[in-house]
Amino acid sequence: MARLLVVEDDAAISEPLVRALAREGHDVEHVEEGEAALDRLDAAAFDLVVLDVGLPDVDGVEVCRRARAGHPRLAILILTARSSELDEVLGLDAGADDYLTKPFSLSVLSARVRALLRRRGGAVDGELEVGGVRVDPAARRAWRDGRELDLSPKEFDLLALLVARAGEAVPRDEIMTRVWDENWFGPTKTLDTHVGWLRRKLGEPPVVTTVRGVGFRFEDT
Repeated sequence: MARLLVVEDDAAISEPLVRALAREGHDVEHVEEGEAALDRLDAAAFDLVVLDVGLPDVDGVEVCRRARAGHPRLAILILTARSSELDEVLGLDAGADDYLTKPFSLSVLSARVRALLRRRGGAVDGELEVGGVRVDPAARRAWRDGRELDLSPKEFDLLALLVARAGEAVPRDEIMTRVWDENWFGPTKTLDTHVGWLRRKLGEPPVVTTVRGVGFRFEDT
């Protein structure tokens, strides 16, 4: 169980969201304004905050920036109706760990929350382990079934991202932005090449699936 704070002023979104997260066993609090969120974060220990950008008092990006400065280990998932790439970059640069554009399904949001909690504190010393694959971001080492993998820096970053988002289809553009460079442009053939190399090093049975027209998924089995 994790302690979550939902910061959302639209009851049509916050009420089903709080219920869905509570059904998964989390301890969930809800506030409607940015200043109230910052006060709660200062008063109690939370594992993750689901933060709407369009708040009535303080812009959510500013709330994110202040929350990150005061609570460096807090996982932050931004929700927004703004869909431009610039808005996404602003949110991530402000310290968000992930970004979800409205409208969204509760199942997708719950999967993002699970992934962030695994990434932030689900394993010892920040390690991630899914389906026999273990990743240690601090040491930049990875293993499958106890066998250490000899990975290039990009292969490691790619694996760490996919494992942290296990069970989700991670879009190609997002992978390129996070693993290569936020200013990348042009074809993504290099991604297919690195996925091929990574699959060979991971061995059988395969755990990285191609999601046609979207990207790649690490199988959460």
